[in-house]
Amino acid sequence: MDKTVAIGQSVKRIDALGKVTGETPYPSDINLDGQLWMKIRFSDRAHARITAIDTQAAEQLPGVHAVFTAKDVPVNEYGLVMKDQPVLCGPGSSKPGTDKVRCYADMVALVVADSEAIAAEGAKLIDITYEDLPGLFEPEAAMDDDAALLHDDHPNNILCHFRIRKGDMDAGWAQADAVVEDEYHTSWQEHAYLQPEAGLGYIDEEGRVTVIVAGQWVHEDQEQIYHALDLPPEQVRVIYPAIGGAFGGREDMSVQIVLALAAHRLRRPVKTVWSREESILYHHKRHPISIRTRWGATKDGMIVAAEARVVGDAGAYNYTSTKVMGNANLMVTGAYVIPNCHIDTYGVYTNNIPCGAFRGFGAPQGLFAAEGQINKLALALNMDPLEIRLKNSVQEGSIISVGTPLPKGVSMPQVLEACGRESFWQQVNGGWRRSDTSQPNNPALRRGIGMAAGFKNVGFSFGFPEQSWATIELHGGSQIEEVVVRHSGADVGQGAHTVFVQMAAEAVGVPMEKVRLLGHDTATADTSGSASASRMTFMAGNAICGAAEQALKAWKNEERPAKATFQYRPPKTTMYDPMTGKSEPNFAYGYVAQAVEVEVDIETGHIRLVKVVSANDVGRAVNPEQVKGQIEGAVVQAQGYTILEHLISRDGRILNPYLSTYLIPTVLDVPEEVKSVILEYPDPIGPWGARGMAEMPFLPLAAATAAAIYDATGVWLNSQPFTPDKVVAALRAQGIGVF
Repeated sequence: MDKTVAIGQSVKRIDALGKVTGETPYPSDINLDGQLWMKIRFSDRAHARITAIDTQAAEQLPGVHAVFTAKDVPVNEYGLVMKDQPVLCGPGSSKPGTDKVRCYADMVALVVADSEAIAAEGAKLIDITYEDLPGLFEPEAAMDDDAALLHDDHPNNILCHFRIRKGDMDAGWAQADAVVEDEYHTSWQEHAYLQPEAGLGYIDEEGRVTVIVAGQWVHEDQEQIYHALDLPPEQVRVIYPAIGGAFGGREDMSVQIVLALAAHRLRRPVKTVWSREESILYHHKRHPISIRTRWGATKDGMIVAAEARVVGDAGAYNYTSTKVMGNANLMVTGAYVIPNCHIDTYGVYTNNIPCGAFRGFGAPQGLFAAEGQINKLALALNMDPLEIRLKNSVQEGSIISVGTPLPKGVSMPQVLEACGRESFWQQVNGGWRRSDTSQPNNPALRRGIGMAAGFKNVGFSFGFPEQSWATIELHGGSQIEEVVVRHSGADVGQGAHTVFVQMAAEAVGVPMEKVRLLGHDTATADTSGSASASRMTFMAGNAICGAAEQALKAWKNEERPAKATFQYRPPKTTMYDPMTGKSEPNFAYGYVAQAVEVEVDIETGHIRLVKVVSANDVGRAVNPEQVKGQIEGAVVQAQGYTILEHLISRDGRILNPYLSTYLIPTVLDVPEEVKSVILEYPDPIGPWGARGMAEMPFLPLAAATAAAIYDATGVWLNSQPFTPDKVVAALRAQGIGVF
């Protein structure tokens, strides 16, 4: 058998041709004979009890086949982490509390008709009677003792509270020669994936309720559907066709359960496609988080104390907020060794849009504060920002804020040095010094340089069960002629399926052309876990390796075809101790550092990213060109988060649900240069040493940009996004830009 080399090669994506020619179907492209159309009536209130729903006018509209309300849902609840949300809100459900709407994104009724237009008209005809309840739109106010409760089992509307208590804070502050204290605020962010929510429900040839949809974990979608419909698991099937982006925005349900409900009840295919406006209004967002924090350091630059109060707006339901806030709790002290830490982190229910997973998963918010603090400590101590980071960086064996060491394979110091070396820093006399910045001739333009860094977990955290299954079949006679890989991991546009094929080819020792992948279907493969948490390459690779090893053993024993199924389980993680926070939160990490150059127009407040250098330890670049694409994509998405994207919500209602008013970067906005520095320090338990990396390049950009703006103007911006109005206000407050 000839040994092939697939790992480390920038092979073309296996889905490239179909996508660039338009032949590849996405959910909205798929139709079935005799299909009906569904439209959803969403809530008209941010917080109210529904006392009556009159569907008669909608039901009598010609072309309408059915109207479904809460009474039609067998088990009227769902949720990824906790089932705290009704599928449909209103009277008639056996589940207590489901007669309330808690945000405008709540679904109240479904109308199924011959056409999309008739279904939409029918949805408007439904008459809903509300009994208004007090609205809570600010997390701090929602925690007041006299605030109305959104969920009876969460006093003060506190969804979660995480603590870290490490060391002796009094002793830490006594050692500090410099102390910096500040507040940081981040806002919502819209995922803005290209393909809005869409899907098709039908009954397949084996009588299963089947949903074709875009998501991030087919088996989790399946579980939530069969739970809500009270069906056996084997009677529900979920299939993903091509997926037009996700970024965490498809982890939670949108159309999956309601499509399944309609198809199950009507025994007809039912299709729905959301508009861009509906997509922005009704799927979850990145968490707005406010952080008040204080850090102290000795005169030689050693950080000795850090405290923080972190408050995140979860919105009306949990989604993944408990996990996101747990991650923010960990990241708010950055990738640094700090002997004395006192952290309190809260996730709070409000009547705002629910918040959930988004690339970075709490780390961008936590690191925005942490990296702002270390940059300000460097100024207070007259130290270079790279130098102070290297003094305090985690390294092999370091004890982090939760009182346990990081998993082996820590490369933060090497990543920091690579970032400095490849950007604006030079080593001088054993230390690091930043080069000077050349200024534009235009007096209204000022340039500055900033740095930030961070780390990100690979895989599910805090004791959440982590696993991935793969099956490999080897077909042929004297030689392997075909390798069939069954793995259900979602390719949401990141190129995961290409990497699966590369890893299978490498593990078996055949050319990629001999590998055929079967996935994206609960009927053909076991659970893979979610395409999230930077975990898919890591987890799928280990599962594929294990299955390939066992299949090759069977092949050598003359089994034809040879088949093996393998479940990979990484080292266990543990939840925070409720009082001290002590835990082993993750089994692997990735490490990143970025340096940016910005140009500030002090007259208009516009910020232009000139250059971004992003150094990322990926362990092993399975497909280097795809890694580069992930870095560039993350940087530009983070640029939008940092500078452009301002989601406006007032009293729970999103006011700019259009891409004409919610601005994301275009090709004309991207930096002049994004320099991808790909480092390969193998993770000890990663497949071929690979670490997950898709989230890492997003994390530091906001903090690095804030530091660069300060370098250019002398003004700190602690509230993201840095829109021109904010920048101008901050500059004018310091007397800058007034001519």
